[in-house]
Amino acid sequence: MRSMIHPANHTRPNFDDLTEEKITGIAYAQGGAAPAAGGGFASLVPLILIFGVFYFLLIRPQQKKAKEHQQFLSEMKKGDEVVTSGGIHGRITGLTEAVVTLEIAEGVRIKINRGSILSSAAEARKQADAPAKSGGG
Repeated sequence: MRSMIHPANHTRPNFDDLTEEKITGIAYAQGGAAPAAGGGFASLVPLILIFGVFYFLLIRPQQKKAKEHQQFLSEMKKGDEVVTSGGIHGRITGLTEAVVTLEIAEGVRIKINRGSILSSAAEARKQADAPAKSGGG
């Protein structure tokens, strides 16, 4: 037969005699994580390099594009042909600080937020023609 430990016969360890020195000794005996080789600054170098790559490849170009878009929005005037972010093409017939009135067909006008203007219609046509010219060979 197998020997089974009966719960009544099982003794619990006595932690009353543990002192701070014994606990510290146990911790040192188990060993800890080794300190990083090369010091603290050497471990930061890869992190700094990654941040630099992200800044120059992602953040900076996005900020530049946003600045150009803000300039485009501030320079809009009546008569400009534009494209909205929803793809609607129209001619500006009215401007306020926040709202643009577009004529999308003769006698059909809509009001949209100024921030919904994506680009000029000429620029949109240029972008639409570019893939057709390069892919047709």
